[in-house]
Amino acid sequence: MGEGRKGPSPEVKPFLPDSALFAGYAVALACLAQGHGVRAARLRVAEGAVLALSFKVAAALLKTVELHSWEQIGMFSIVLTLRVVLKQLFAWERERLNR
Repeated sequence: MGEGRKGPSPEVKPFLPDSALFAGYAVALACLAQGHGVRAARLRVAEGAVLALSFKVAAALLKTVELHSWEQIGMFSIVLTLRVVLKQLFAWERERLNR
């Protein structure tokens, strides 16, 4: 009588994160082809990776809006922590390359 969920929702293909990462690599290759150097290419890859991570966090947030179990809360915490750590590492690398 009560209508609840009838099982897990189907997985959505990670189109935006993969596209952002691919775009970062494509722009990096273009930088190398135009002679901008490895430093500029590395920055473009890092920017693409940070953008991809942002999309992944947004997807995880939307997917787990209703946190019903400790497992879901833990998974969301792990994804968020990983994203924050990787973003800080990429920001550090970017600063180091800009010096």
